[in-house]
Amino acid sequence: MPTTPDLDRVVASVLVDPAVHALRPDFAVLVVAVDGLPGGPADAWSGGLLKAAAESAADLDVTADPHIAAWREAYTAFGAKPNRTRNSAEALIRRAGAGLPEVNRIVDAYNAVSVAHRLPVGGEDLDAYSGAPRLIRATGTEPFETVANGEPAVEHPSAGEVVWADDLGVTCRRWNHRQCTRTRITESTTRALFLFERLAPMPLDAVQAAADELLAELAAQSPALRTARRLTGPV
Repeated sequence: MPTTPDLDRVVASVLVDPAVHALRPDFAVLVVAVDGLPGGPADAWSGGLLKAAAESAADLDVTADPHIAAWREAYTAFGAKPNRTRNSAEALIRRAGAGLPEVNRIVDAYNAVSVAHRLPVGGEDLDAYSGAPRLIRATGTEPFETVANGEPAVEHPSAGEVVWADDLGVTCRRWNHRQCTRTRITESTTRALFLFERLAPMPLDAVQAAADELLAELAAQSPALRTARRLTGPV
């Protein structure tokens, strides 16, 4: 798939703070920037991806999966309680038996890949970003835009919590648990940043395979799709 310098600059700008690698030296993230997304509301294509992914995980003992278990350990290491605060892949897999929720074409596509590959995958609207995406341990003062009781609200992470952030605040709390409202992908999103987050024992080539699957699905819907990718972390 073709790439362009602007997408190359985006993936090159993504930072993982040394304090995060000190917590989990095995952490790696495959960063994928995409332009020309085939957005829109959920439809038969995205629904089919979700259905197939749900069927692949419907009978899975999620706590026995080695990669999910590694994420539970990582959450415990920074003070989260994984029985109450789950990584995004585990949260989705636990819903597979009842059917995965439909949001929109792009969110449904990356959620389906997340479930099928047992891998946390985040999606962010690039045009809502300010500055470089970075994974840090929070001070506790960073703003996190969300919704509470149906109304816009601002929260703050706990000190030491692992969060994704940009110049305006936290974009995802508790590593990959809860996304902010500002950078979420909508039906009109055309440019996105996808984050494929891995811990040992998942092989790095398995992360690349998950990204390949998502990009192939998106490109089949949008032949003009442009992409760039970069793996950061242990190699």
